[in-house]
Amino acid sequence: MTTALYDLPGPRARRRHRCYGLGSTAVLLALLVWIVSLLWRTHQFTAAKWTPFLYRGIQDLLLTGLGNTLRAFGLAAVLSLALGAVLAAGRLSVHRPLRRVCTLLVEFFRAMPVLVMIFFVYVALQMAPLTALVSGLTLYNGSVLAEVFRTGVNSVERGQGEAAYALGLRKTQVMTYVLVPQAVRAMLPAIISQLVVALKDTSLGFLITYEEFLHAGKLIASNLDYDLPFIPVVLVISPVYIGMCMLLSWLAHWVAGRQRRSPKAAADEVAAPQPGTLLPGDHRARG
Repeated sequence: MTTALYDLPGPRARRRHRCYGLGSTAVLLALLVWIVSLLWRTHQFTAAKWTPFLYRGIQDLLLTGLGNTLRAFGLAAVLSLALGAVLAAGRLSVHRPLRRVCTLLVEFFRAMPVLVMIFFVYVALQMAPLTALVSGLTLYNGSVLAEVFRTGVNSVERGQGEAAYALGLRKTQVMTYVLVPQAVRAMLPAIISQLVVALKDTSLGFLITYEEFLHAGKLIASNLDYDLPFIPVVLVISPVYIGMCMLLSWLAHWVAGRQRRSPKAAADEVAAPQPGTLLPGDHRARG
């Protein structure tokens, strides 16, 4: 079938697309082979460089760092969602001073680099590394999520809110029972995608000596006598970071797919019609 916007490719186009796919696959495989051969020539796969990862102390250090990373991410995620909701509510407020203050805060923290905020809290305010890391991630990601929440609420059809106001609902009730539940469909994928950014930014904690996953890898690499100390550590740490980010990305796609499905409402039984009460002044006989 053909449509006005897209025509199905013919035999020549399918062969051309197949050639493009095979060529891209060959280039990626060649790049992978080149990287592996380069690592092999520099003796990165020798047993001496991988045996230390079997030691219990190094495994405990990596697991502790991973736990600290997940801890910082969990705190930053919860606080970012809370801060984003508060700032979004302020930006949607009918009170102009509150709306302007929240807009200024959102634009300021969105423009400020995350690392600068982390160092400011850590150095100027003399906070603990975990507090500084979580504070910087919360301020940045919370301001971004505030825009996500505001855009999601504004994406709901305007008539939905007007109908709710016509029924006599207050603004808090309109937001809670009408607009926000409908906006969740548009917001969830973007929220989870922003949480992926927060997870990756937890690696900035090693710059302020927070003992997270990357910091643990740096300690291992700097205390082992290798010719190229960071390569085996990178090959161990990178798949873990990639796996966690891919898990959150998969969750975002899964949520988006679930939200695209049409909700099914169970049919309620309707009572049989009964003779109604006559209006005042109506002298007609009941049927």
